[in-house]
Formats: sequence, structure tokens, C-alpha cells
Amino acid sequence: MTVLAFALAAVLYLIASIHAYWGLGGVWPGTDQASCARAVAGFRGVETMPGAFASFAVTACLVLATLWPLALVGVFATPFPKAGLAASALLIAMVFLGRGIAGFTPAWRRLTPEMPFARLDRQYYSPLCLLIGTGFVVLAISGFQS
Repeated sequence: MTVLAFALAAVLYLIASIHAYWGLGGVWPGTDQASCARAVAGFRGVETMPGAFASFAVTACLVLATLWPLALVGVFATPFPKAGLAASALLIAMVFLGRGIAGFTPAWRRLTPEMPFARLDRQYYSPLCLLIGTGFVVLAISGFQS
């Protein structure tokens, strides 16, 4: 479980770092605001990236989520009981699983039709969310059993 926890933490930290980069005005994987927004936001007619506040809010949530797997396996010290960590890990899992599932629905595609986001979402973003969510479920179940 420790390997899974570190893998989840590393992936979440990387995603958090990318969101922080966007919050600072970065435009990768695009070449300007519009191309970056079409690649990573994908909403119909999007021309600019979400604002710094939104990017940093997501960054903060992801950094906090990074600590959960580590706390569940005892690497990160926390005053919270293991059962509480496991229960909240299930809530985090639901967020990621929900986002992952949404990426394959027609309603989500109507909201986010811009290319290349629509393609990248089906190939990478949504499957990654499903994997992260599944990792949290596995760690949560392990946390309830210990």
C-alpha cells in the first residue's frame, strides 16, 4: 500500500504543480492563452485560461489531497483517526471517479467540445482521474481494514 500511496501522492503533486504553473500565467501545453485553454479547459468558445484564483484553488485542493494517501499509510503524521482518513479518502475518490466518468458522457462533451481538449480528455484526463479515484478507494478500504 505504501507504493500506491507514494505513486498517488507523486501524481497529485505533479498535477498540482501544473495548476500552479497555470496560475502564474504559464501556457503549456499551448503556445498562448487561447491554445492552452483549448487544450486544458475545453469549454465551448474558451479563449483564455481560468484566472489565477481558480488555478491556485485547484492547486491547494490537490496539495491537500496529496497528503491523504501518505497519512493513510502512516508516512504523514496526522491527529485524525485512521477510520476518518479512510472515510474522507472515499469522498476524495468520489470526486475523481465522478470527474473521470463525466469525461465520457455526452453532457460533458457538449460542455467541453473544444479540440484538442475533447480528445485529450478521453485519452488521458478522464482515465487518469479514474485511476486516481480507484487508488483512493483501494487505500480507503485498506485503511478501514487496519
